[in-house]
Amino acid sequence: MNKLNLDFSLVETARKIARIVANDTQKFIDKHTTTSIERTICRLLGIDGVDEFGVPLPNVVVDHIQKSGLINNGIALYIGNTILHTQLSPQNIAGKLSQEQLDMTEIPLSNISVIKEVLTSITQKNLNIIKRNKQHREELINRYGEKTEPLIYLIVATGNIFEDIVQAQAAARQGADVIAVIRSTGQSLLDYVPYGATTEGFGGTYATQENFRLMRSALDKVSEEEGRYIRLTNYCSGLCMPEIAAMGAFERLDMMLNDALYGILFRDINMQRTIIDQYFSRMINAYAGVIINTGEDNYLTTDDAYDAAHTVLASQFINEQFAKLAGLTEEQMGLGHAFEMNPEMENGFVFELAQAQMAREIFPNAPLKYMPPTKYMTGNIFKGQVQDALFNIITILTNQRIHLLGMLTEAIHTPFMSDRALSIENAQYIFKNMKDLGDEIIFKEGGIMQRRANEVLNKALELLTKIEKEGLFKTIEKGIFAQIKRPIDGGKGLNGVILKSKDYFNPFLEFMSKELHLGGKK
Repeated sequence: MNKLNLDFSLVETARKIARIVANDTQKFIDKHTTTSIERTICRLLGIDGVDEFGVPLPNVVVDHIQKSGLINNGIALYIGNTILHTQLSPQNIAGKLSQEQLDMTEIPLSNISVIKEVLTSITQKNLNIIKRNKQHREELINRYGEKTEPLIYLIVATGNIFEDIVQAQAAARQGADVIAVIRSTGQSLLDYVPYGATTEGFGGTYATQENFRLMRSALDKVSEEEGRYIRLTNYCSGLCMPEIAAMGAFERLDMMLNDALYGILFRDINMQRTIIDQYFSRMINAYAGVIINTGEDNYLTTDDAYDAAHTVLASQFINEQFAKLAGLTEEQMGLGHAFEMNPEMENGFVFELAQAQMAREIFPNAPLKYMPPTKYMTGNIFKGQVQDALFNIITILTNQRIHLLGMLTEAIHTPFMSDRALSIENAQYIFKNMKDLGDEIIFKEGGIMQRRANEVLNKALELLTKIEKEGLFKTIEKGIFAQIKRPIDGGKGLNGVILKSKDYFNPFLEFMSKELHLGGKK
């Protein structure tokens, strides 16, 4: 498939450079951990709940060791050592710490190999829960059959998980294949994960493990009614990126928004923190069989979609290589892009089609996630329906996989269920009527589309060459992506970045690395 007559030697060169950039950054990642990764280890060991003040117990445990200045040895060392000496479970250890009935740092340290051994059975038992969830998902998809057309991806965001369930089930019955529960505004900046079912969120609903469980159960009921598997998505980003990945793995989420650069650029989270966190979070996603959705579409809502197209492609190449380092297969990489050109631009549709086809040809195995028009969406609902229809047409012509549905009232208010029904109907009509049209079309030799795609590819290669020369961190500091500059020691969460000691170990990193064939422990 090479309708655009792309120079695939340039594609391979771009991939090679992106691999060098990712490998170079990985050297930094391997030397560090973060407070959120250590809290994730607590969660994976079975620690959950909150103390009498509502502070999550994983935070209580990690803060306890961090205050003693010993966190660079890793939380697993102290939990394992405490289990060895007290025979308490990780959950009971956390409870005693919260009541100040225990101090893990006062217990004499045993031999590290013995400590590792005591954690082995807990580690394997909890990883087996994740493994069984993955198998259960595969069994359900096999039972119901996999849809070959684009997956219709639809958002709910009332702030109340119980209202979200009503809307999600209605959307699924109307034809949605993927339900994404938008997170409450600002949750990505919280350095803890809220607990329990929540009913008050602004612009979205809090990502909590209980909310995940409730929505998963609700969608499973509709899957059974409809005879097709309904996927669930949430946001594995921000200061708790790996924790949310673990919670999603325990509750069988199917997709996670997870990007190597998004939090840095658009939430001003410290770049070191984000780059370290994305690795472990993606490894959990890889192990759980989760499809990640990356955030390149956001570049085009801040920068010009025509001029900045090459930055999207460069970021896709980098995200692909980071994902591979964490054990994700290409089939789990929902690389993002968007239909965001100014509708007043002459031949805008032609350029959008060229770029969507380019992404499909360069990443043939990836379940690409295609985003609808938002930046130029209009309050004129009739024109808005036409804009979304054009977006739907490109999706089916270029075989996009994850289709985030555009809404006719998106520029006016939070869409009603009836608005969603009309948008689903629009997409289904176009997908059915144009099902095989893409296979029937070839593009003009040397025409606008071929020239545009090759121009974007060449510019992306130039950009990647600069990034290789300067390093990823310097590139971000200079504002090359989305014209947003971020300093290496700025942003939120820098105080959670920790240099590992020689005794540091993360049992889950070691086990998952082996099972994902990543060359053993990191």
